[in-house]
Amino acid sequence: MIVRALLTAVAFVALATNCAVAQTAKAAVKNADGATVGSIDLTQVSDGVLVKLAVKGLPPGEHAFHVHAVGKCEPPFTTAGGHFNPGNKKHGMMSTEGHHAGDMPNLIVPASGEVAVEVVNTGVTLEKGKPNSLYKPEGTAFVIHAAADDYKTDPTGNAGGRIACAVVE
Repeated sequence: MIVRALLTAVAFVALATNCAVAQTAKAAVKNADGATVGSIDLTQVSDGVLVKLAVKGLPPGEHAFHVHAVGKCEPPFTTAGGHFNPGNKKHGMMSTEGHHAGDMPNLIVPASGEVAVEVVNTGVTLEKGKPNSLYKPEGTAFVIHAAADDYKTDPTGNAGGRIACAVVE
């Protein structure tokens, strides 16, 4: 009976250590008034980080959505620094030299001002200690811009001002 209990315990521990727990993170999206207007849920996946964004109260239209290099969101959100660019690439998903790790597709916000999207950013990771980790010493932030990213103009894509920001926790 004791041997069976020990074997069961060993099997349970072996099973538990082989179960991969996905790395996750969250970020509260705030507008320039400091009000929370949404959330970002991040999950490490095999080819990058799954970014789930849900926001409300944004102006309708097309808006750039980027990862920025500093985990600070003080209005007007310039404290978030430039785009997250650990590979020292050019800006723009259409750049022939490769793009910033922080470059992501534009958001299309309908008249309601509410949008929910899921996108995998293959240029970043949640694994600490890696050069492209969202957990760097200065932190990182997600920023929504006033205008659309043209996907080619370095360094910002002519995306305009910053209207919302979220620090990765």
